[in-house]
Amino acid sequence: MLKRLVDAGIENVLALRGDPPKGETAFVPVAGGFRYAQELVAFIREQGFDLCVGGACYPEGHVETRDLEQDLQNLCAKVDAGVDFLITQLFFDNAAYFDFVARARAAGIDAPIIPGILPITNVAQLQRIASLCGAGIPDGLRRELDLRSDDAEAVASLGVAYATLQCAELLAGGAPGIHFYTLNRSPATRAILSALRTLSPWEGQPGFSMSSA
Repeated sequence: MLKRLVDAGIENVLALRGDPPKGETAFVPVAGGFRYAQELVAFIREQGFDLCVGGACYPEGHVETRDLEQDLQNLCAKVDAGVDFLITQLFFDNAAYFDFVARARAAGIDAPIIPGILPITNVAQLQRIASLCGAGIPDGLRRELDLRSDDAEAVASLGVAYATLQCAELLAGGAPGIHFYTLNRSPATRAILSALRTLSPWEGQPGFSMSSA
């Protein structure tokens, strides 16, 4: 698979372990397979391909490892295995990102840490995703969403506004870029990008990038 990617001109790979199959509560590797993403990263490096390898990180801790210190040690091992850049799990409190970056830097991790942002478009979907990944929803945001729960358009408008403010603060605070979790729906992300281009919060900051998934 790696050879096929390289032959196709792919230069970047995001190495993820993946979630348990639907209906399962724990991840069980296939026979001879990888249990952790760091094993996949190490395998990619061992093959000698010239690939830029990304990895996931968790400002609020991995859902299977709520001990933040242990989770950070796991991340150090992943980076040591050969990760070039990191993308965070989604979050809705920027303080979690800035605190996480500070802890990662103190632990010796110097790879770029790109914040992952989910534009909220659906309350039920948000609650499901947040429960799966362990992301906290600030009380103020939850309250405003509850007030609009019967109005899909109002929820989406709030989601765009909230994510735009998140992104502006993150970029102004030195984040190297933004990764959008679009969930295959681009309108909200396009609206956020339009607003950010007007605000230009990255001015005066080092180069940045934006991506989506």
